[in-house]
Amino acid sequence: MAKMVSMGDALKEYLNKSRFKPKLMEVRIQENWEAVVGKTVARYTQSVQLFDDKLIITTTVAPLRQELSYSKDTIIRLVNEMLGETVVREVVVR
Repeated sequence: MAKMVSMGDALKEYLNKSRFKPKLMEVRIQENWEAVVGKTVARYTQSVQLFDDKLIITTTVAPLRQELSYSKDTIIRLVNEMLGETVVREVVVR
């Protein structure tokens, strides 16, 4: 007998196995960036991109770049908690 699965669960399983998953994760990080790092940091962040398991954060503000460099482990933890799974393993600040 076939197991009943909700449409939402079926879609989630499909997306988890699809090639679109990394892009979807990147969009979720971008949409929630302010909630993760705060309004001030988000305001001075030019871009947040996900390549494989690397989160690339771009800012032109030198003190912020330094602060983000010191906070890499915290950023990894907060982003992965927000996503509900381990997606980010490394942070690169540019």
